[in-house]
Amino acid sequence: MTSPAVSSTILIVPGLRDHVEDHWQTLLAARLPKARIVPPLETNKLNCRARVDAIQCVMDAIKGPIILVAHSAGCLMLAHWASLYRRPIKGALLVTPPDLYANWPENYPSSMSLRDNGWAPLPRRALPFRSIVIASTNDHLAEFDAVKAMAEDWHADLVNLGPVGHLNPASGYGPWPQAEVFIHMLDQT
Repeated sequence: MTSPAVSSTILIVPGLRDHVEDHWQTLLAARLPKARIVPPLETNKLNCRARVDAIQCVMDAIKGPIILVAHSAGCLMLAHWASLYRRPIKGALLVTPPDLYANWPENYPSSMSLRDNGWAPLPRRALPFRSIVIASTNDHLAEFDAVKAMAEDWHADLVNLGPVGHLNPASGYGPWPQAEVFIHMLDQT
């Protein structure tokens, strides 16, 4: 799929798993010439503030307009970033944000460990830039209604993709060409 050129820098904010080779974000970054990825942390990997500061560090090196593309906990990182920092952002694509208050599977951090590391409470006020939240009806990390409530609180457009799991490789998503459609929509605003 070839989409029109995007004038903004695309800043990709991965979730807690950071860089995953066959993840749609990694594949997207390889395809887009103006894409940057927030690098994984070497220490304090679960510390929300350390992750937010890593986002800001990458932003400091970018000149011009930015479109944010976050997945999973990356969406939560951006909500925290927006409550601490100010910078003009052209838009954000927030894909399958998890519910901090849900019971996640065993191989994920507990809600208590996330709280202890600064993830809760999650900022729920309107984001200061246009945002599109992508939701799934069968995501094991968040019920649809929880994602819908986040989108409403953030004043984001909500897109229900139906039963797409967590929109990650485990759910059958390596490439996700539709991401470029949403990015182009944000770039045109």
